[in-house]
Amino acid sequence: MIAKQKERQKAIELREKGQSYREILEQIPVSKASLSLWLKNVKLLPGHVYRITEKRLAAARSGALKKKETRIALTKEIKDRARAEIGKLSKRELWLIGIALYWAEGSKEKEYRPGSRMIFSNSDPYMIKLFLKWLIEIVKISEERVYFSIYIHESHKNKLQRAIGHWSGCTGFSKEKFSKIYFKKNKINTKRNNIGENYFGLLRVSVIESSSLIRRIQGWTEGIYEST
Repeated sequence: MIAKQKERQKAIELREKGQSYREILEQIPVSKASLSLWLKNVKLLPGHVYRITEKRLAAARSGALKKKETRIALTKEIKDRARAEIGKLSKRELWLIGIALYWAEGSKEKEYRPGSRMIFSNSDPYMIKLFLKWLIEIVKISEERVYFSIYIHESHKNKLQRAIGHWSGCTGFSKEKFSKIYFKKNKINTKRNNIGENYFGLLRVSVIESSSLIRRIQGWTEGIYEST
């Protein structure tokens, strides 16, 4: 009993000095419920309240940072394992991937508009690079038949040269190939996330005299569908 009384008195003294429950519990081995009962009538000075609040916020920030670091490390580990699972792609695999990409993101010939041109549009530079590799190395389309259009929001007119440089670097084609620019009008009260420093608009890849190629791709996609 005397030991408990001493612990209680020490806890009160530590609290009056502005220490938090956690700090007190590190020095006095009692349950948090007992500590709360002992300290329910102890008033903290404003300066003590501020200190404890700051420590809580610092602990929360530290905990959030730790979680973020753990998430980043786990994400890297997952991605590294997944990347290793892919290995080196064969030409046939790349051919099939390119067909699937165009199936998802490319223009299609319509019965009411025969002779359509091949057009592939996306804002993901990795997807654009992979599609161009497929188009030039696998399908054997000459670079002279390929041209580009950039679609970018009009609020980014001042970043146009930066966007052209980005897409030129991504594709390996000269900046002169990106002369066709189309500005998209901003809608009032539209909430968009693609407005940061990494926004370069959408790139449209077109191929001159490609209606026959579009029909071949349609046949390939039908073949994929029928074989599954």
